Amino acid sequence: MLNITEPSSSISLASSYLSNGSSAYHAPVSAPSSHARSPAPECGTNLEVLSLSKLSSNLGCLLLDTEFDCTDAEIMVEGTPVGVHRCILAARSRFFRDLFSQEGSGGGSRPEGKPTYEMDKLVPSGRVGREAFTAFLSYLYTGKLKSAPPEVSICVDRLCPHDTCRPAIDCAVELLYASSVFQITELVSLLQRRLLNFVEKALVEDVIPILQVASHSKLNQLLSNCVQRVARSDLDDVAIEKELPPEVVEEIRTLRRKSQPKESNGVADPIHEKRIKTIHRALDCDDVELVKLLLSESGVTLDDACALHYAAAYCDSKVVAELLDLNSANVNLKNDRGYTPLHVAAMRREPAVIVSLLTKGASALDTTADGENAVTICRRLTRAKDYYTRTEQGQESNKNKLCIEILEREMRSSIAVEDSVTSPLFADDTHMKLFYLENRVAFARLFFPAEAKLAMEIAHADTTSEFTDLPASRSAGNLREVDLNETPVVQKKRLRARVEALTKTVELGRRYFPHCSQVLDNFLEENLPEPFYLQKGTPDEQKLKKLRFCELKENVRNAFNKDKVESLFSGLSSSSSSSPAGEGNHQRLVRN
Repeated sequence: MLNITEPSSSISLASSYLSNGSSAYHAPVSAPSSHARSPAPECGTNLEVLSLSKLSSNLGCLLLDTEFDCTDAEIMVEGTPVGVHRCILAARSRFFRDLFSQEGSGGGSRPEGKPTYEMDKLVPSGRVGREAFTAFLSYLYTGKLKSAPPEVSICVDRLCPHDTCRPAIDCAVELLYASSVFQITELVSLLQRRLLNFVEKALVEDVIPILQVASHSKLNQLLSNCVQRVARSDLDDVAIEKELPPEVVEEIRTLRRKSQPKESNGVADPIHEKRIKTIHRALDCDDVELVKLLLSESGVTLDDACALHYAAAYCDSKVVAELLDLNSANVNLKNDRGYTPLHVAAMRREPAVIVSLLTKGASALDTTADGENAVTICRRLTRAKDYYTRTEQGQESNKNKLCIEILEREMRSSIAVEDSVTSPLFADDTHMKLFYLENRVAFARLFFPAEAKLAMEIAHADTTSEFTDLPASRSAGNLREVDLNETPVVQKKRLRARVEALTKTVELGRRYFPHCSQVLDNFLEENLPEPFYLQKGTPDEQKLKKLRFCELKENVRNAFNKDKVESLFSGLSSSSSSSPAGEGNHQRLVRN
């Protein structure tokens, strides 16, 4: 966790506010030696320290005062405006002085007249989040670097000491990007020393962002340490080439060649390696058909190329699904580092990729050489802020949180997925089964939008005929409409494809979102065939339907409360986006 506070920096920085000339743009000057000047009286020194401390505190209050806003510019960070005082930023940073002094310096005009600047444009080479920028401003105003907020500097792994986990590293890296671009040399030096401590203790994957910022900021000592650490590690060449600048990649290769025993040089088959790279390039182009052709002509298998690992790390989720559909790769294959494709997907934190692998038999219990399983990997990479913060109404669940919940449920699941997902009453009737499934999925999308969307993408239900209106009887009726140009065989095939896609969607819902599914099961069994035309029927019938709908909303809340109680024992926080989003949709539907 970022926690850097050096008392001397406070005095030096505060002194720069009182000095004149250009010294404010350079690192603080050390105090004169004792032989150059007789020491000042102790009381005078204490008064100076007290005065500078008070100045620092007063300037810091400018960032905290919400009643009186005297900021004269705004910087948009992650879509939120952060107020700043241009005089202070210009006095401390040559970058901001040049920015503010330029005519039409890229700032737009807001209604209240404050110029605005986009952080993404100011720091195009790296990400700087709101919390990191706030810490940066605090340093500029007060001369003190405060500890980073826990919600952005610790992960959600209960066993992690939080000294070298990814959120702690990312927080320091973001602050270093800001300090380097905005030319605050003393803070750059401070953060470089901090990140040097991370390099040897952190996992090699987490050293990559440190290496990237060191390369961009030309911090030679930090860069050298990172390069040596990566060169000594077992990080594969593919990951290195994907993540790092070409000159850094070449330096790492040179170090590795020097460290390899002479007898091991040249063991790899260059033709075989070239064929593997060709397969990877085809995956980069999302061309699974080309991959199939290359496999048939080259004699290289998907497992030889670790193609599933590669796709799980770098390709679109649909490419991963298509690759899995070839049924020619071992979904639990471990690469040279002992990682399965699911481990790699957990590092990427893409829910659709994780679910695709799980549905094809990937084991959530498999561990790496370090004893970490997929959910542990995902937890170690997830900030507390992303996991515990309640999602606002209408927004989807955070991807990191959704990945953790999916993997947790998979690990806890000891009951096989039910063979049948529809009521026995409709088992032999394709149209009635379709009618049931359309209702089932339509309400899942209404009540639990993020989860239902994910399940439909994996099941490819979004590629078959899909109906957005809630009343499913109208949708099913469209499916049963007769097309004079469509033969009975084609029509049956079309209906069957839709049933299979929706069936898979419901299976996924049962598997990964059991409480949500149970609510829908109970409700639909009691209310078929069409209870949801709330605007139809007599006033008394409409009133009864609305009352029943209110009961369903209460059942939804109870299901989420049950999830929350279970989550307390596994460190989960059940605050899914679906509940608030669903409630808003419920209200709109009832009003209709």
